[in-house]
Amino acid sequence: MPPSPSELAYVPFVSVENMMGLVHQIGIEKVLCDLADAIEADFKRWELFDKTPRVASHSAVGVIELMPTSDGEMYGFKYVNGHPKNTKEGLQTVTAFGLLADVDTGYPKLLSEMTVLTALRTAASSAMAARHLAPKGARIMAMIGNGAQSEFQCLAFKAICGIDTVRLYDIDRSATVRCSANLKRHGLTIVSCTSGQEAMEGAEIITTCTADKQNATILTDNMVGIGVHINAIGGDCPGKTELHRDILLRSEIFVEYPPQTRIEGEIQQLADDHPVTELWEVISGKAKGRTDAKQITLFDSVGFAIEDFSALRYVLSAIKGTPWFSNLDMVADPDDPRDLFGMFERANQ
Repeated sequence: MPPSPSELAYVPFVSVENMMGLVHQIGIEKVLCDLADAIEADFKRWELFDKTPRVASHSAVGVIELMPTSDGEMYGFKYVNGHPKNTKEGLQTVTAFGLLADVDTGYPKLLSEMTVLTALRTAASSAMAARHLAPKGARIMAMIGNGAQSEFQCLAFKAICGIDTVRLYDIDRSATVRCSANLKRHGLTIVSCTSGQEAMEGAEIITTCTADKQNATILTDNMVGIGVHINAIGGDCPGKTELHRDILLRSEIFVEYPPQTRIEGEIQQLADDHPVTELWEVISGKAKGRTDAKQITLFDSVGFAIEDFSALRYVLSAIKGTPWFSNLDMVADPDDPRDLFGMFERANQ
């Protein structure tokens, strides 16, 4: 009879089913608020983290990326893909999983799905940034691009920023119908629009979240008036943008990590030395956010590893004492650390 795994062999694993159960138990709006607070807290200690642009493997149809970071105590990474053509094949555009490990021992502490968690943390990051950059008292948001991220974005802005009305538009009318139906039971006023221009009417916050891997112009310069906040989250790889260059030239631009955003974000359209402000500096009080009611603020968000690290740490804490995880036998733990082969041999006895 082979020996049973020791406690050290087990790593908590959060499946998609368990992630959804955990979020439903806590409440999605509470989770979004908690994630925003966790991400903001880590941005305040930004300088402690290892930072590197994500490692990307591009193909003609998409991208596969690894996003690593560490705060010196915990190490985390996310595996994530982006394949816009997948939806035509009945597949998700984005899938992901992530891991946390103890820096002192190198032992993994958590393995988790991150397809659902990425949608949650992306929305939480967007609304957290808007908490610092959007016009005070903003209540109306245009949601342009009504794909898999859209409902999460709308609920995050409701819970974190107080939005009460969303104006939806997608070139695929069925996406708008689905998004509207999904949001109706969540306390928002929903307006389905037939064009991007119509969606922008009265909007104080504009979120763009489209998937096409190309230099697209979702917003033209004449569509954007003064005093708005733009949350641009669709541009996330070289050659993929959503905003006309002239909008960028009129905006105060805020980013997560400039070496990554200049490659992947809207600002890939601008000169390498075009001035931008790092969001962590605003959160830490080292730089100013919105300074004028007429200002156009732009959060050029591409997603950064520290945000995923924050989300994984939140999940690790949130699952304690709950049934929303299982233990995986992931780490070999022989009685004698030098006798791995002996453990292997005994497994066959």
